[in-house]
Amino acid sequence: SFCLPLVLPSLPTMAAAEEISPALQDSWGDFWLFRFLVNAAGYASIVVPGFLLIQYFKRRNYLETGRGICFPVIKSCVFGSEVKSVHQEDGSLPPRVEPTESSTARQVFKLLFCAAGLQASYLTWGVLQERVMTRTYGATETDPGEKFKDSQFLVFMNRILAFTVAGLYCALTKQPRHGAPMYKYSFASLSNILSSWCQYEALKYISFPTQVLAKASKVIPVMMMGKLVSRKSYEYWEYLTAALISVGVSMFLLSSAPNRHASTVTTFSGIVLLAGYIIFDSFTSNWQDALFTYKMSSVQMMFGVNVFSCLFTVGSLLEQGAFLESLHFMARHSEFTAHAMLLSVCSACGQLFIFYTINQFGAAVFTIIMTLRQAFAILLSCLIYGHAVTVVGGLGVAVVFVALFLRVYARSRMKKRSKKLPPGETPVQKV
Repeated sequence: SFCLPLVLPSLPTMAAAEEISPALQDSWGDFWLFRFLVNAAGYASIVVPGFLLIQYFKRRNYLETGRGICFPVIKSCVFGSEVKSVHQEDGSLPPRVEPTESSTARQVFKLLFCAAGLQASYLTWGVLQERVMTRTYGATETDPGEKFKDSQFLVFMNRILAFTVAGLYCALTKQPRHGAPMYKYSFASLSNILSSWCQYEALKYISFPTQVLAKASKVIPVMMMGKLVSRKSYEYWEYLTAALISVGVSMFLLSSAPNRHASTVTTFSGIVLLAGYIIFDSFTSNWQDALFTYKMSSVQMMFGVNVFSCLFTVGSLLEQGAFLESLHFMARHSEFTAHAMLLSVCSACGQLFIFYTINQFGAAVFTIIMTLRQAFAILLSCLIYGHAVTVVGGLGVAVVFVALFLRVYARSRMKKRSKKLPPGETPVQKV
C-alpha cells in the first residue's frame, strides 16, 4: 500500500516503452503469460485429483474404517497425527545453543564460516541465475547461439537436490515426531514454485539489481499477508521501515539513465512478474509459519515442501514435453549443464547454511548477513553485466538498505527490552 501511489504513475510509461524482443518471443508459446497458464494447468491436473481424493477419504471417515497396507500412507498424507505444539516456537528450529564454555575465537570462526557460506552460496547463485536467463549458449562467430527459456526446469533442478539433501538429513539425524498432514505442504509448495518461476522469468524483462531490490521490499506484502493469513499485529517501527523501503524502491524504479543497456530496462511485464514473485513468496512464508504449529523442524519443512515441488514441476514438465526438451538442451550445451548443476548446489547449500546460522547466532545476525549479501549482489551484477545505476537510483538503494538495518536494530532492541520487562507487560503499544 505504501509503494502503490509512487509506482502506479510510472506503469503507463513502462508499458508504452516495453518492446518484446524477437529473440524472447518467437511465438505465443514463449510469452510469459501463456507459459504461466500452461504451467498452472499442469499443476491443476495434479492438485484437483488430489483434492478429490482427500475429500473422498474424509467423507468416508477413512481414519476410523481404513484397513490394509495403504492405511499408514493415507493416514500420514490426509490426516497426520494432528498433534500440535503448545507454543508455535516449538516447531521451528531447535533452541539456539548459547555458547557457555566456547572461546571467543571459536565463535568468531563460526560466524565467519556462516557468513562466508551464505555469501558464497547466494552470490554465486545470483550471478549464475542472471547468466542462465539473460545470455545465450553455444554462440560462435557465425551462430548467435540460443537461450534457455524454460524457467520451470530450473525450479525443478533446484528442488530435486534440496529434496535429496533434506531427506538424507532427516534420515541421518534425530527429528521431532511428525504430525502435520502431508497434503498441507502442497499449498506452500505451489506458491513457492510459482514465486521461483516468476523470479527466473522476470530476468527476461528487468535487470538483476531491480529484482534484488524487489526482494528487499517484500517485507511489505509479508506484513499484509501476515494480517490476512495469521492475524498478526505489527509495531509502529515496522510500518515506518516498510514505508522507507517503498520510497527507496520507487526511487530506483522511477530513475532513468540515458542510453541504458537493453538488459537494464524495466518493462511492464517485469513489474507484473515481480509483483507475482513477491505475492507468492509472501504467502509461502506465512503458510509455513502456520504449519510450524505442528511439531516439526525446519529441515522437515524443507523436505515436505520439496516433495510436492518435485511432484508438481516434473508432472507439468512431462505433460508439456518440456522435460526431454530441456535435457536435450543440456546435452547440446555442456556449459549450461554445469551452470544448472551449480545453481542447484548453491540453492541446497544455502538453505543448510540458513538453518545453521539461525541456530547458532539467531535471526538478527542472519538478517544482517543476508542484507549485506543483497548489497554485494547488486554490486557484482553491475560490475559483471554492466548495469547502469543513476544517482537517484543509487540513493534509492541506500535508503532501502538503511531501512533494512534499522529494522534489524529495532527488532533486536525490542527483544532485549521484552526480556527485561516483568511477565505480562509489553514494551510498546501495538499499532
